[in-house]
Amino acid sequence: MKITEVGAVMTTDVVTAAPGTALGDVIRALGEHRVGALPVTDEEDRVIGVISTSDLTRPRPVRRRARTAGDVMSAPAVVVKAGATVTEGSWLMTGHGVGRLPVVDDEGRLVGIVTRADLLQAVLRTDGAIERAVRRDVLGSALWLTPRALAVTVEDGVVTLTGRLERRSDVDVAVRAASRLGGVVAVVDQLSYGVDDTRPRPAAVEAEEPVAGT
Repeated sequence: MKITEVGAVMTTDVVTAAPGTALGDVIRALGEHRVGALPVTDEEDRVIGVISTSDLTRPRPVRRRARTAGDVMSAPAVVVKAGATVTEGSWLMTGHGVGRLPVVDDEGRLVGIVTRADLLQAVLRTDGAIERAVRRDVLGSALWLTPRALAVTVEDGVVTLTGRLERRSDVDVAVRAASRLGGVVAVVDQLSYGVDDTRPRPAAVEAEEPVAGT
């Protein structure tokens, strides 16, 4: 069984700012893309901060004149890893009082952004909608089977797959693809297979040469 991950519901097309981006450009980007905050990234796409509309309006000492995103961004940034569960993402948002989180890989590089609405959609997706998605995206797209080739049941977000597939590798594909769908809490694998194509084939045994004099 596999818990739904943030990476399955995040948006990968992310508008960012660099530390040296002028505040005027930041304001224009926020307005054009209708977002409330932008991740601030360095040259290697690592998230070093977040600049939001509240950062832009926060009072600052007269002696410090803000000119760039790096001057006003909130740092360090609150981020979530792509492999975190949607529940962990929700806890982070609630604990830090934010409505969106930059999503990073294991090296801290930006790979997407997730909003509270994204997480809620994953959690609140109906069982019927999940079943239809499994039949369409898993059986149809991933396995090239008919929608009724396997028995699919969904209860409280838990998907149970039952039936027989030709190869063991197809079972792995089915479970993996189903676990990545939005709203899926876990996948119960009750699948069988005809051929185990994941095991290495034994090397051919060479015939022994006859011993001289026999």
